Amino acid sequence: MSGSRKLDHAAVPSGAELPPGAGGRARSALTMASVLLGYLIVPMAMSGTSIALPRIAADLGGSGGALQWVVTGYFLAASCLMLIAGSLGDLFGRRRIFAVGAVLYVVSTAAAAFAPHVLVLDAARTLSGVGAAGVMAGGGAILGSTFEGPARTRAFAMVGTSVGVGLAFGPTFAGWLVSALGWRAMFGAFAGAGLLLVAGTLVLRESSAEHRPKFDLPGTVAFVLAIVGLMYGTNQVASAGWTSLRVLGFLGAGLLMLVVFVALERRTEHPVLDLALLRGGPFAGWLLAALTTAVGTVGVLVYLPTYLQGAGDFSAGDAGTLMLAMTLPVLAVPPLAGKLVNQGVPARLLIALAVALIAGGNAWMTVLAPDSGAVQLVGPLLLIGVGNGLSAALVDAQAMEHVPPDRIGMASGLLNTARGGANALVLAVFGAALISLMQSEVGGREQAGKVAAGNLDGGSRAFLAEQYTEAWHVVLWTVTALCVLSGLVIHRLVGTTARSTARPAEAAVPDEG
Repeated sequence: MSGSRKLDHAAVPSGAELPPGAGGRARSALTMASVLLGYLIVPMAMSGTSIALPRIAADLGGSGGALQWVVTGYFLAASCLMLIAGSLGDLFGRRRIFAVGAVLYVVSTAAAAFAPHVLVLDAARTLSGVGAAGVMAGGGAILGSTFEGPARTRAFAMVGTSVGVGLAFGPTFAGWLVSALGWRAMFGAFAGAGLLLVAGTLVLRESSAEHRPKFDLPGTVAFVLAIVGLMYGTNQVASAGWTSLRVLGFLGAGLLMLVVFVALERRTEHPVLDLALLRGGPFAGWLLAALTTAVGTVGVLVYLPTYLQGAGDFSAGDAGTLMLAMTLPVLAVPPLAGKLVNQGVPARLLIALAVALIAGGNAWMTVLAPDSGAVQLVGPLLLIGVGNGLSAALVDAQAMEHVPPDRIGMASGLLNTARGGANALVLAVFGAALISLMQSEVGGREQAGKVAAGNLDGGSRAFLAEQYTEAWHVVLWTVTALCVLSGLVIHRLVGTTARSTARPAEAAVPDEG
């Protein structure tokens, strides 16, 4: 894989390096703006929609499971299909997949705004997730095939900032719309932003793999079934427990299909995932860095506000304000990290620093107690946020330096699938771990679930808060240890970066497609 690195017919250098006839800086700027818009609105729709669930329940009714699928269906579809969308882009055109994803996102999100029933809303949101997969995987592949060297580093640093803005401010933006205009207006706003995304596809250049092999349908089916089984099974742990037959059944089926997937990919001539990407090289190291970032950040980001309001004395507004210490660095740090890399600071050193900051932030967060104030917690939150920002700037850009041109879409899809899947799994496991650690002390799994959700009624509040805090400490130390161990492996894997062959600067001008 890494030896021969011929350019595909559409690999293009950065705007500053493009020949005048190729459109120059203006074309590159328009490409960047179009892709970044996708990386803004897709994460925003992921993090913001949960705000609308109470209003949706009041208008459409539906059981808790049906309502939760408004969020889960979107996330699950996007996570399952990003790898598939990336590989399809290599085969049939990266712009085409990006455009199809954008159109599907707009149509299905508009349908969600007019949904007459919660099941119709669930179906529309799941289709929106399919469209989001095309936008995310296609967008990353377009940037990877359009920009080179320092320009690519800057491009993916801006991607990190866009994703950070979307995730951080999605709940705020959605909450304002839902409060002022209703949940249908929220989906309408997302659909309207998607129309701009569709218009932006008109300026994108087409690119694809030089040779167009057959589509790996068996591998695709096995991969989707594996991800669905693993993610659904893990998501049931909090309510059913690790020993539930339902949980074990889905997890077992997911693992089985994952084994089947690997076996199929090893035997097919044109796999949906080339396993050579994962064989201990730099790309595998950067992929592990993406997974480690999710492990070290998502649990604190999502569950800490609940603790602060349930066991502590924070209001919802105060908790949200404090969490800015973790989210704002994701906006400011990526451009700085990209500049440092372009000025010669080794990316290997920066990713080691990122993982160390995330691990240190989780360890420091063990000062957490019911009486903790903002002064005690802002430090660890800043460490985690800065580490997350560094990682967001580095991972995709550096990983793409070790991918042959014919596999750029596949690599982009794999990175996004790994990141999205890890986020979902960490959310489920983090919550399940808190419940499991408390259940024997607080009177059973049901009561532990209430405490983990911030409801400390039904017993001595001080005692429940103490058990809740002890569970948090155990989970935080576990996350710290995992990050430290993973950081050592990452440092070793990406150590071959300096010896790897960069893509040549020469490139043919792409199709106007």
